[in-house]
Amino acid sequence: MPFPEGVYGLLAEFDSATSLVAAADAAYKDGWRRLDCYTPYACEEAAEAIGFHRNYVPLITLVGGLMGCFAMFLLETWINVWAYPLNIAGRPYYSWPAFVVPAYEWTILWAGLTSAFGMLAMCGLPAPYHPLFNAPNFRTGATTDKFFLCLEARDPKFSPTESRAFLEAMKPVSIVEVEY
Repeated sequence: MPFPEGVYGLLAEFDSATSLVAAADAAYKDGWRRLDCYTPYACEEAAEAIGFHRNYVPLITLVGGLMGCFAMFLLETWINVWAYPLNIAGRPYYSWPAFVVPAYEWTILWAGLTSAFGMLAMCGLPAPYHPLFNAPNFRTGATTDKFFLCLEARDPKFSPTESRAFLEAMKPVSIVEVEY
């Protein structure tokens, strides 16, 4: 059944992290795949409950660090060998031991910058608008003391009545229909 036009999903509010994790685990085991948890602090159990296992930040950091190291070695080689070669005490133009320290510094710089910007991009930030901002209880408590589970309407299992009944069985504090 296609989801109703203009509906993003159903948002259930819970009073504790343990009840949120139990509800998220039950939803994932029931076959929901388009769901998300929102907590005021990091809750690893909630991420595990909804099946979040992929994390590409370490890979992005490695690639950024390797690119920084390669870029600095290439820059120093170009400067010292082709662009502005200097004969200092008969040393060779390409003296790679002198390139190690700046290349290491660029490795650290590029790894840090790519991990920071990569994390922001993967999180979809900055997000000036999200449909959940329309829910009044989410606006007032998502960052302070409330725990939320959102079942998105894009999920094939979504049905307005059956999804609400499923969430009501979890005993949430409230259930809100979120519109776009």
